Formats: sequence, structure tokens, C-alpha cells
Amino acid sequence: NGNQNQIGNRNLVAVLAEGNATGHNGNQIRCYNCRGMGHFARDCDVRPRRRDAAYLQTQLLINQKEEAGIQLQAEEYDLMAATADLDEIKEV
Repeated sequence: NGNQNQIGNRNLVAVLAEGNATGHNGNQIRCYNCRGMGHFARDCDVRPRRRDAAYLQTQLLINQKEEAGIQLQAEEYDLMAATADLDEIKEV
């Protein structure tokens, strides 16, 4: 099958699903802004989260943990990815 990428002894690495013209399957992408499925943050209709005091406090804690070499939790990595997307959206 031309849609399969295999390595080694038949270990399936990835299978391309039928997608749109860019090769993305709309059901499998997740928005970093609203966490919704089927669209990118740049296409999101939901307003970005406000950067209030609690948000800034969380960002400070994440940065302090990174500088100290403390392992971050999965939620903190998600927040960092969402923050990077919001910053990218503002620059455009």
C-alpha cells in the first residue's frame, strides 16, 4: 500500500488518512487555542484566553521550573504550546 510508511519488521509508523489538499485529515488535528478538533488555532473562531494574573503566574512558574531543570508536567507543555501559538497569531 502506497499510503503506509514502514520501518523494520512490518512496524507501522504512519498511515495517511484521506485528507484535504494540504494532506491534513480534519478530524485528527487539534486547535491549541480552544482545544477543539478539526481546525488549527489560526482558523479558530473562539477568542484567545485572556492573559490575566493567574495566567502570568502559571507562566512564571513554568519558566522557573525550566531554568531549574525541573521536569514539566504534560499540561504545562500544552500551555507552552498554546502560548507560542497565541504569540505567533499576534505577530501576523
